[in-house]
Amino acid sequence: MTAPASSLMDPDIALQRLLSAAQVIDQTETLPLSCALGRVLAQDVRSTLDVPPADNTAMDGYALRSADVSAAGTRLPVSQRIPAGTVPQPLQPGTVARIFTGGLMPAGADAVVIQEQCTAEGDAVRIDTKPKAGDWVRRRGLDVAAGSVVLAAGQRLRPQDLGLIASVGVASVRVRRKPRVAMLFTGDELAMPGEPLRPGAIYNSNRFVIRALLEAAGCEVSDFGIVPDRLDATREVLRRAALGHDLIVSTGGMSVGEEDHVKPAVQAEGTLDLWQIAMKPGKPLAFGHLRRSGESGEAAFIGLPGNPVSSFVTFLLFVRPFLLALQGAAHTAAQTLPVRAAFDWPKPDNRREYLRVRLNAQGEAELFPSQNAAVLTSTVWADGLVDNPPQHVIQRGDVLRYFSFSALLQG
Repeated sequence: MTAPASSLMDPDIALQRLLSAAQVIDQTETLPLSCALGRVLAQDVRSTLDVPPADNTAMDGYALRSADVSAAGTRLPVSQRIPAGTVPQPLQPGTVARIFTGGLMPAGADAVVIQEQCTAEGDAVRIDTKPKAGDWVRRRGLDVAAGSVVLAAGQRLRPQDLGLIASVGVASVRVRRKPRVAMLFTGDELAMPGEPLRPGAIYNSNRFVIRALLEAAGCEVSDFGIVPDRLDATREVLRRAALGHDLIVSTGGMSVGEEDHVKPAVQAEGTLDLWQIAMKPGKPLAFGHLRRSGESGEAAFIGLPGNPVSSFVTFLLFVRPFLLALQGAAHTAAQTLPVRAAFDWPKPDNRREYLRVRLNAQGEAELFPSQNAAVLTSTVWADGLVDNPPQHVIQRGDVLRYFSFSALLQG
């Protein structure tokens, strides 16, 4: 019998319970910038200098004293040439300096007239506009002031973050160590690709999806493989997996059938909560902790559904933010975008639905023809999920909440 929606846990509440239980990894390491992509800062990054470090020009043109140009058409001699990277001489009164983008402003100059507003005349130039002090000048410290925090602890480092850190003269950063995650898969029916598929067997797609998701999230992954459908074997693997790992992720085996041993095995080796989430796909989710034999502390445990689409979606919505929380990330929520529906959804579920969609050339969400949780091709065809509230009918043109897979995979 299907549980009524009122007895199921709201996905947002389930996520908050997970995040509140996440113990931030306390070990840190110092890495050069070239090795820090995707890592989470453990301490603030402060600038070692002003950026820019001195006044410079934003455009090619002529540096001058604005007071020397009484009116448009004033003709002044060129006294020096200032390419970027050279140190200029003080500007002689009544002259201009030919200057190129990024070039340092010479002492005495207070403005730049861009070359499009000037006419070169031999060793002199005619200024065809009346400049004001500060025109086209980038002041020292305009972007960053020395000693200021350019990135705060908790930032997961993106390529542009690394560029900003480099621009302020910092060569290395302090980051949380990578989460160490063990993964295991249950079911005697599982076979590996390349093996003959015996009657009743299926290939283990989850093993490859989950590992790739963990690696994309910046984890060190230990693969404990397919666990035999026996209680003693499951307990033995869980004991080994708990050692040296922050998190254990499993798929399947969380039901109450005679061949589902993960639930009693986790309960015997630690603690477990079984949650029925008011979402589709991915209703069953398990969360608990496993004792570490001979070691202090516990390893967190998240049990995902065995269905391949359900495990994919629940990983993105629950495991990914949990991993970010373990690393002390300041932001764990994925950004949603408003998009218009290019489809009708007249018979919504009484649970919150995560519909596989992709954006068309007009930026509208198109729906994969089958939303069955066993259809893994839907995750390949799609480029994101629509978050549809319970019992919410969608009509073409409605504005929807859209998660892109790229945002969910990058964090």
